[in-house]
Amino acid sequence: MTATGNSPAPLSAFMNVRQVAEYLHLNEKKIYTLVGEGGIPATKVTGKWMFPKELIDRWMLDSSHGGLLTDRLTIAGGDDPLLQRLLAEFSQQIGDRALIGYTPTGTRLGLELLQSHRVDACGIHWGPDSESALRHPALLRLYSGHGGWVLIRLFRREQGLMLSPRLDHDDSAGDALFRAGHRWALRQNGAGTQRFLMEILSRQQVRTETLNKTVDALSEREAAAAICMDQADIAPGARAVANEHNLRFISFGWECFDLALPRAIWFRSLFQALIESLRSSRCQQLADALGGYDLCDRGELVWGDE
Repeated sequence: MTATGNSPAPLSAFMNVRQVAEYLHLNEKKIYTLVGEGGIPATKVTGKWMFPKELIDRWMLDSSHGGLLTDRLTIAGGDDPLLQRLLAEFSQQIGDRALIGYTPTGTRLGLELLQSHRVDACGIHWGPDSESALRHPALLRLYSGHGGWVLIRLFRREQGLMLSPRLDHDDSAGDALFRAGHRWALRQNGAGTQRFLMEILSRQQVRTETLNKTVDALSEREAAAAICMDQADIAPGARAVANEHNLRFISFGWECFDLALPRAIWFRSLFQALIESLRSSRCQQLADALGGYDLCDRGELVWGDE
């Protein structure tokens, strides 16, 4: 069927600035403002902003009356066993009333997914805990949507190197850790664990390129599994992951593991219920069993309340 008379032409799957302004009954200047703030789904094609109609419709529904899509919570970003177990139990508690999803993608990819409105929250960890108050907000400011985000502290966790039990103690002490003969499982660029490894190597005056990498691991648990399967001898990771896989562990310090999310999602009852689970005695039991956690600030707003 073709448009006749004064009937408007059907909208295509992608709209330009003028079309989306007419569709939302806004002026074009306001659309550019929303794009600049990262507040509207958009992509740039050959220098022009285009707006996927399907995502615009979802964005409108999700922003209406505190969000109509309140029966789901999707989380990407950093990989952590306590968060995974907490979300699994939380999902069992709420049953079929909501969908809880967790995809450990690494910190930077998780933030890109958050920026593009494809996930609701992103777990981030980016270096030693003593610098997280500066580093985490600085990392978020690299994304145009950060003005609408907040940071919630989940926990502090112990970070270091996971070692194969097959390594001799003489080969896992001091400088011997970084000898070329050891096989390493390394994380992808943009993963918080790989960023922490760079901190360790800097202290040891070792370059990443000199390590004997035998495995590219896309999660800490994948790196630990590579050691268990005798594909690697050493990998960066958290104490909790090492404990899960019965691996030796050398601590190189602590880091903050935070959750970045839009303010509107922070206020959702589903997310607040998750925070209650985080503050529960059951969560403390899980943390104690895994080892390497400090939950003293769990659930606290640490950035984004201005």
